[in-house]
Amino acid sequence: MAERMELINRRGFIKTAAGVTGYLTAVGLPLTALAKKKTVKLTILHSNDIHSHIDKYPDNDPKYPGLGGAARKAAAIKKIRESEEHVLLFDAGDMLQGSPYYNLYKGEVEFKVMSDMGYDGVTIGNHEFDNGLEQLSKQMVHAKFPFISSNYDFTGTPLEGKTLRYKIYEKGGIKIGVFGLGIELDGLVNSKMYGNTKFNDPMATAAEMSYLLKKRKKCDMVICLSHLGYRYDSKKISDHVIAIKSKNIDLIIGGHTHTYLDKPIRYKNSDGKEVLVCQAGCYGIRIGRLDYVIVKKIMRDASQTSRIKILNKTSHI
Repeated sequence: MAERMELINRRGFIKTAAGVTGYLTAVGLPLTALAKKKTVKLTILHSNDIHSHIDKYPDNDPKYPGLGGAARKAAAIKKIRESEEHVLLFDAGDMLQGSPYYNLYKGEVEFKVMSDMGYDGVTIGNHEFDNGLEQLSKQMVHAKFPFISSNYDFTGTPLEGKTLRYKIYEKGGIKIGVFGLGIELDGLVNSKMYGNTKFNDPMATAAEMSYLLKKRKKCDMVICLSHLGYRYDSKKISDHVIAIKSKNIDLIIGGHTHTYLDKPIRYKNSDGKEVLVCQAGCYGIRIGRLDYVIVKKIMRDASQTSRIKILNKTSHI
């Protein structure tokens, strides 16, 4: 199939470019076996490391003049939802700690604001532990979105039963499976703050969860919300490592390292299939956007999915 390019520019908010993958067909299966073909456009918005930055930066700020702010972000998200039918909004952790809002309200303001924006799911970053598990548990009641954490075991802690190991979303008949990976807390967070939380190996967890979602739950797309960090000079597990060693993951939405990726980075996983890694910097001054056009062929006995990927740059807000 010939390659196509599609540009989207809504008042300069985001510029995009992409290639087109070929349709998948089952080996030896005649075309007459195809029952129907469904095409769905899915828009994924993402943030990370907001660090309690509710207000925009002052116009005279030397680094981020006039950028960010929850009000501007909410307006941008609302506008996208008005123009796109199928939208998902995620955060990759460290929503808390970094402004007087957190010092005074311990997370209540941040979770209420994010709920009003309509976040669909978040994962837990290391700074969510800064006031301890009991305080985090109290503030989570203000969140109208799920906390998705796959490799933290909160058994016997105040967070037991308050997080999900994974969640499956459905948009336009497309199943999207999401799981979350948190960073090693030992040496990064005071042990009194995370208590009896058990950290499980993120590589093994990624393999377990992605197989479960893609193969057993039959998700068309698998997303990892990661607070591991984009990439390190050491052998420390990162999004880079997960991407190249994993299977069954289509997209990694990252956080922790405050990395500004102007567009998603393409990787080949251990099966030679494409996985994208993205991260939108920090402090809420950018929002990331990816548009997928998903073509699903429904056959007599099975279905197969291919994607026209429209890879978007992150944009200042």
